Amino acid sequence: MARFDLSDTEWTIIAPLLPGAEGKKNGRPRPDDRKVLNGIFFVLRTGTPWRDLPERYGPYTTAYNRFNRWAKKGIWLQIFEALAAKSPQSLQLIDSSIIRAHQHAAGGKKGGPDNAIGRSRGGLSTKINAIVDQAGMPVHIVLSQGQSSDKTVAPPLIEAVEPGRDLVADRGYDARALIDLVESRGGRAHIPTCRDRKVQRSVDPALYRQRNLIERFFNKLKHFRRISTRYDKSARNFLSAVLLASTRLWMRFESTT
Repeated sequence: MARFDLSDTEWTIIAPLLPGAEGKKNGRPRPDDRKVLNGIFFVLRTGTPWRDLPERYGPYTTAYNRFNRWAKKGIWLQIFEALAAKSPQSLQLIDSSIIRAHQHAAGGKKGGPDNAIGRSRGGLSTKINAIVDQAGMPVHIVLSQGQSSDKTVAPPLIEAVEPGRDLVADRGYDARALIDLVESRGGRAHIPTCRDRKVQRSVDPALYRQRNLIERFFNKLKHFRRISTRYDKSARNFLSAVLLASTRLWMRFESTT
């Protein structure tokens, strides 16, 4: 087995979540699912262009077409959500991380759809916004332009996860509207106030230190070279790549617990 291929345990976890796993398959038989997935994960982990996929994974067009078609159908999202649904989400931690976009990712047509690529002094970039649970495992992810404010992206993230949970965030999320949103959903917001505020909120230091869990998640996510630099033109495909990398992290977590 190659270094980045799925282990037997990981394959056991993801195989039941694939389309047709229940035995109802339409049309022509698909090429070997495990080999194709191994090829897709190889590209995500190494950053290799699709055309340079090693021959042991079969034709690169098969791997790319599978990735692209399932991204369009939302299958990668469904697989990620099936694994994320196992999280108890007793504690939620929110943060974001900026990804530099390669020049190849910026070749979209002018006036086309927003593909979550922003332009700032740092160049072209995309921001990955995520919520993780008390084990540091991702439960919801969205993309935004690199220069976008965390405060504007946070509400849909918060509303997409289970209510009644405590939320931990840094000062970038210090906004009365976000605190009210968390409290309206039956939770408590543990967010330190910006230093220029007249009234300062206190946050339990031990609880605030748990933020290292989401920082470690982003660190693991960026081990996938296809994530640490964005090459995909469409936000849909890049988000699918992020979800697939997060799915791999979930499989590793499940296989060790």
